[in-house]
Amino acid sequence: MALASSPDVAHRFVDVGGTRVFYREAGPADAPVLLLLHGFPSASHQFRRLIDALGDRFRLVAPDYPGFGHSDDPDRSVSPYSFERITDAVEGFCLALGLDRFVAYLFDYGGPVGLRLAARHPEWFAGLVIQNSNAYDEGLSELARGLADNRPGVEGAADRVREILVLPVTRGQYEGGAGDPSGISPDGWTLDQHFLDLPGRKDIQVDLALDYHTNIERYPQWQQWLRENQPPTLVLWGRGDAFFPEAGAHAYAKDLPAAEIHLFDTGHFALEEKLPEIAPLIADFLDRNGKRP
Repeated sequence: MALASSPDVAHRFVDVGGTRVFYREAGPADAPVLLLLHGFPSASHQFRRLIDALGDRFRLVAPDYPGFGHSDDPDRSVSPYSFERITDAVEGFCLALGLDRFVAYLFDYGGPVGLRLAARHPEWFAGLVIQNSNAYDEGLSELARGLADNRPGVEGAADRVREILVLPVTRGQYEGGAGDPSGISPDGWTLDQHFLDLPGRKDIQVDLALDYHTNIERYPQWQQWLRENQPPTLVLWGRGDAFFPEAGAHAYAKDLPAAEIHLFDTGHFALEEKLPEIAPLIADFLDRNGKRP
């Protein structure tokens, strides 16, 4: 399949519960919808090339979570930020845009958010595209387990999280495990670090890091949801991921025996290096599963 070029991409804000949420959107209004849920420490800009590739045939919608990218920051005066609150925002975003049937692209943080949302609204989900987003114990590296051990009440946890919110680590998430790191555009990690360095943004990321253990605790619930609902699923995985090794990709087959699993010789941000291989797989999956019943 030849990749598309230069679709019209809209850049908009929508009010979600008093918070301005930024999003990118492209594609025909009546086309199958792909809801793009981004990861840490990124935002909707991580999908810019995928939107260019598929935005002429499908409706691609990519929000920035509150506290990420161009969206407003969440109110942290009452309680710390959490994955549950991100899910509240994405749920409100879908209701505001009338998105009630879509394939969800779950990357990194997008997995915990998307699977929380699926538990609330299974009828919204026509399928899943899962890219380096883990829901199984065997998909956690020692690095990921160590980060998840940082939680409220653990001495020094917040300081340890702040140590990773710096440019060398942000850049390393893009280049680590890549087949040719020199070929990866610096745009992604440069934008990520710009947003991380805005006032208050690192406090938001500390909140979420200290809440990450709640995702691991929910793995059995999400696995049960997958078993019971059997959503059509396309698993795309960069083998060189330092956080989520490839065992996490294969683990989905335990509960989703019909899952289509594809591994790539790249790292965590697989789209940065393997878009020409990945985009046709997503397009084929949307053609088969994205239409309304």
